[in-house]
Amino acid sequence: MRGHCILSHGFESGPDATKVTALAEVAERFGWTHERPDYTDLDARHQVSPVGDVVARLERLRGLARAAAARGPLVLAGSSLGAYISARIAFEAPVRALFLMAPPLAMGPLPALDAPRIPLSVIHGWDDELIPAMDVATWAQARRARLLLVDDGHRLSSHVQASADAFAALLAALDTEVAA
Repeated sequence: MRGHCILSHGFESGPDATKVTALAEVAERFGWTHERPDYTDLDARHQVSPVGDVVARLERLRGLARAAAARGPLVLAGSSLGAYISARIAFEAPVRALFLMAPPLAMGPLPALDAPRIPLSVIHGWDDELIPAMDVATWAQARRARLLLVDDGHRLSSHVQASADAFAALLAALDTEVAA
């Protein structure tokens, strides 16, 4: 086993969503174990906020990440709200790398998106209707992230394979660093 990946779905999606399923297949191919937490119960809490219970999502991922990191190398990946919580938790657990798909740079009263100085890959749609691509490009540049901008919207539904390929490149780069 090379390590463990926690793959977090977006708001009102689920653990069997197309993109996180594609990432899970990549993780298996590279010899990483993986899990896909289910946040659907928390997303349904519209009384907490329009995007569900983000704080409870953070708490759930925090517990999973700390337990997984105690066993070995950990990579966090997420789509949209899943990307936001992954980046936040990367400051609290020893995370080896981050993979963010359509990351929101702001979540209302919560802190703005940030990421620790670890290997970081981002895929984002040029036509994202929720998060402007140029804002994400500026954010990624400041963190020296590997950035792939694609001709797609927020869901990246036309670029599932491109997302999987970018995740594969991140895991391959980690393997190269270990071998060096």
